[in-house]
Amino acid sequence: MNQILSVENTQPKKKKKSKIKNNAPLEIQSIVRFFSIAILVFGICLIGTGSYSMYKEAGKEEEKTKPVIYVEQTTETEVLLRVTHDKELASVTYDWNEEGATQVPTNGKKEVETRIEIPTGTNRLKVYANDKNGQEIEYEKVYTLESDININIEPEGNNLKVTANGMNQLQYMTYRWDDEDETTVEIEGNEVEEMIEIPRGLHTLTVIVVDINNKTETKEQEVNGVTKPKLEVTTDGESFLIKASDEDGIKKIQFIINEEEKYMLDLEAQLSPEDRKEFEYAYPLHDGENKLQVTVFNNSDITETFKALFIKEAEND
Repeated sequence: MNQILSVENTQPKKKKKSKIKNNAPLEIQSIVRFFSIAILVFGICLIGTGSYSMYKEAGKEEEKTKPVIYVEQTTETEVLLRVTHDKELASVTYDWNEEGATQVPTNGKKEVETRIEIPTGTNRLKVYANDKNGQEIEYEKVYTLESDININIEPEGNNLKVTANGMNQLQYMTYRWDDEDETTVEIEGNEVEEMIEIPRGLHTLTVIVVDINNKTETKEQEVNGVTKPKLEVTTDGESFLIKASDEDGIKKIQFIINEEEKYMLDLEAQLSPEDRKEFEYAYPLHDGENKLQVTVFNNSDITETFKALFIKEAEND
């Protein structure tokens, strides 16, 4: 008889292991990485902000600084000018009495110096210094230097009267108009006087005087050369007659009789320039004394005056 055997597997069944995912290390790493990047970015921002602030502050400090001017009188006739700065100097100039600036070369340096001669008399020195950022500083001071030689120039008619005197004996004087040749005047003594004719138009007269110690004094004067009008006043017994002439033309004539009657002839408004070069006018005399003053004005307002006393005899009835 067949038997069917039932065989059971006595080996214990292997249980399947359930896998449990542990994500904790990965999450910590991500958090650490995130905060590391955040801290790095924050640090970069702090550094950038700080650097920019330092740059701005440095820029502000650079704008605030200005050049420094030192002026020292080293001799009786000379001053030493020195300009220093912590940045490049753009320009340094000086002038006496605002008569024209003299440029001191800077060549991109932070310090420059030059020696300046003091002119005779009382004069105002002004110094200006600028840096590359446009920061400017100004200095001014008055200096007085007595001269051994004095020169004076004054008009006298159609001439200039030039006088000079010195503490020591004078050797010679030279003068010239503009860039023309010089005229030399020899001097024997401590003073000189010379009459110099004024040329027509605008010119510059340069006068130089030298004493026996070779000390030199120079004076320049700009002169507008115009001639005075010519004026002649006569009488025919009944009227006084005015004759006036000028190369450029008579503008007006004023006459006063006995300090009370005043008259003005405006020729500029009535006559052409050509007709005003020569002019005649008659005005009747009063009986008795006629104290007369006539003044003629030319186009340059140069005047000529005539004064006289005319007496007109009264007619018998």
